Amino acid sequence: MAKSKRLSKRTKMRIRFSVLVSLVCIFYFIFCVGYELYKVHNLKMEEQNLREEYKKIKKEQEQLQVEIEQLNDPEYLAKYARENYSYSKDGEYIIKLKDKDKEITKVKEELNINYIITGISVFIFIIFIYAITKRKK
Repeated sequence: MAKSKRLSKRTKMRIRFSVLVSLVCIFYFIFCVGYELYKVHNLKMEEQNLREEYKKIKKEQEQLQVEIEQLNDPEYLAKYARENYSYSKDGEYIIKLKDKDKEITKVKEELNINYIITGISVFIFIIFIYAITKRKK
């Protein structure tokens, strides 16, 4: 004679509550790990950008060093003054043309991934709660 063990309502409620608390902890853990991974990714991207900027600055420094050496030459200095400061020799005329090739600036909008991850986590959590309550009925 086999006796079937039935769980009381109180035991079922405890199990449901512990499952719910466990799921909340799991979702929170997943969210925290995802957010930390996102921060690590951002730091790596920032490091890469800073390395590129460092290379540009180093190259610019070398160009400025060359220009300093050239400015010590009186002929180059006179040519530089004529080109950049509108100085002229006797009998020369200065005609200025507008430069149409200016730098184009780009505007980048970054999405705040923190809100996206939170929204997805909450959405999954709501679906899970809905599935549990649907199963009860």
